[in-house]
Amino acid sequence: MAEKVLLIDDEVEFLEALSERMEIRGMDVTTAENANAAVSAINSGDFDAIVLDLQMPDMNGIDMLKIIRKTNPDMQVILLTGQATLEAGIQAMKLGAMDFMEKPADIDALTDKIKKAQAKKMVIVEKKTEKKVNDILKSKGW
Repeated sequence: MAEKVLLIDDEVEFLEALSERMEIRGMDVTTAENANAAVSAINSGDFDAIVLDLQMPDMNGIDMLKIIRKTNPDMQVILLTGQATLEAGIQAMKLGAMDFMEKPADIDALTDKIKKAQAKKMVIVEKKTEKKVNDILKSKGW
């Protein structure tokens, strides 16, 4: 099954190049160039992972991560930045980011992380489904 990925970055050329490289690797990629497009995509799509730029003019990646956590607490988010700082990395991880990578990201390392995100999402979905089934069985006295 193809990994469904949302790429969020204000650098259009970088976004297009990364999207193309990921699609060549068989991924289903949606892109967003700003916070509004990102929120719209998040609300209308079901993604295995979000690859999020840390530095954007309309909203930084940390604030976007906070929005993602409110609506999709289990979403796997990988932050990318050209200006990585230890403080930003720590803050992102505290907010539940799966990983923090510097631009330009090694495409093989990034795709491996996305595949791990998809696997992690599948485990989360299975656990939630199992809990729902168990709750139903308990409510019926089984």
